[in-house]
Amino acid sequence: MEPNYYAHRTAEIDEGCYIGRDTKIWHFSHIMTGCVIGKHCNIGQNVVISPKVILGNNVKIQNNVSVYTGVICEDDVFLGPSCVFTNVTNPRSGINRRGQYSKTHVGKGATIGANATIVCGHDIGAYAFVGAGAVVTKNLKPYALVVGNPAKQIGWMSEYGHRLEFNTEGIAICPESNEIYTLKDQQVFKAQPVKKEF
Repeated sequence: MEPNYYAHRTAEIDEGCYIGRDTKIWHFSHIMTGCVIGKHCNIGQNVVISPKVILGNNVKIQNNVSVYTGVICEDDVFLGPSCVFTNVTNPRSGINRRGQYSKTHVGKGATIGANATIVCGHDIGAYAFVGAGAVVTKNLKPYALVVGNPAKQIGWMSEYGHRLEFNTEGIAICPESNEIYTLKDQQVFKAQPVKKEF
């Protein structure tokens, strides 16, 4: 039976992995056994997806990214060029840490910028935005904007990827979507649309 995804002829796909419909896997990428890749994903060139990694639907992975065992990415996650995850906090060449991998969870819609490093064992909140080259060493709140090494939060981002500017009442409006966000107790929430009754 023909696969319902596309893989370039140079891609290596091990047995025992699941790849969803309409996913595309490009040149020299390696999809390892036991991983799960959702529908409509795009896996760029020279990407490694290690065993038991889970990717949701519509995940975009740019070139030269390594996604190691222990990582879970929810739907609509964007991984920028050459970003990298770790899965052991104290690696040594002479010590086998297999089976001791720490988990990293990347929430729905989050963006991880080019050359960023995600130190294992942390949660990246939904729609968080990790700037290029940042080194994440702790959990990130939903909608948080972080930059630097170690990464520090400098603001908040909308679901459309725009920096949110909150007024004195703690209200911000995304300039692209016009969606409304509220800031309360250092947490951001998107306002639910008002249902019209007819």
